[in-house]
Amino acid sequence: MSVRTQKLRRSVSDRWIAGVCAGLAEYFGLDPTVVRVGYVLLSILSVAFPGILVYLILWMLIPEREYY
Repeated sequence: MSVRTQKLRRSVSDRWIAGVCAGLAEYFGLDPTVVRVGYVLLSILSVAFPGILVYLILWMLIPEREYY
């Protein structure tokens, strides 16, 4: 069993709006473009997924990655 040591953070370098999708992509080891396209498609094609509201909530809940 592997323990994940990486924390979910919003990206500060690869962001379009707030870095939420890039942060999710980095956390799950995916390409940020794939996550962005998937998020937009899910938002458009699914009536049950309020994409803008979820994005705003994630923006407020996920802390931004610090620069060192």
